[in-house]
Amino acid sequence: MSNLDNKEKEFAQVLADITKHARRQGGTVTEDEIRDAFENLELSDAQYELIYDYLKKHNIGIGETIDSSEYLSEEESGYLSEYLEELSMIETVSDGEKEAIIISAMAGETDAQKKLAEISLSMVADVAKLYAEQGVLIEDLIGEGNIALMKAVGDLSNLEDHKECDAFLAQMVMDAMENLIEDDAAETARAQKAVKLVQEVADKAKELADELRRSCTVDELAEETGWDRAKILEAIKACGNQIEDIDYKPEKKE
Repeated sequence: MSNLDNKEKEFAQVLADITKHARRQGGTVTEDEIRDAFENLELSDAQYELIYDYLKKHNIGIGETIDSSEYLSEEESGYLSEYLEELSMIETVSDGEKEAIIISAMAGETDAQKKLAEISLSMVADVAKLYAEQGVLIEDLIGEGNIALMKAVGDLSNLEDHKECDAFLAQMVMDAMENLIEDDAAETARAQKAVKLVQEVADKAKELADELRRSCTVDELAEETGWDRAKILEAIKACGNQIEDIDYKPEKKE
């Protein structure tokens, strides 16, 4: 791998790290933190401006908190408003009551764990807003966060102090949402790759079919393009075992 490739890889990793760092401190990061993170890459001021623009487009405030609601679609805003209205019906607890609930939950009391999860639902919604405009609907983020919350309240026994609870729950919720976003991005990338492959194979098949004045076979297309049969078959399979200009019949399973 060339030095340039290494630099690009390091840049991408640092950018991902600073984005995650910003989300974990409420969706904001300072210019000093950004410059410290990229210090080893010796970037120009113009390059830093591009980084600032990237972060702002991804709902990260530079030295200030961004109103996350601005990044929600009308449908998402409507869902969030209704959801928060439902949460407002949950009975609030005092700081002392919450402390007692946490201590009981840490001791393994099921009712306390359920109550802790209930009073922490609004935290999940707040965290979800930090991840708006990342390719996943806020409804799905909240759903994934709530699942993580339910699991986390049952795993408090390893905490040394009840004061660590809020940070622990938020961490588990953030991890779940970030994993969901990463999985969604990976799935989108796979889908885009499949579409590109199908289009490439279909275009070449049409060219050959026009030349032959009939549909071509997989072997003919492989010979014409130099592609492996596996590549062509993968494209055919991706679109339901049929590409218009390829004469192909899937083998019947006995």
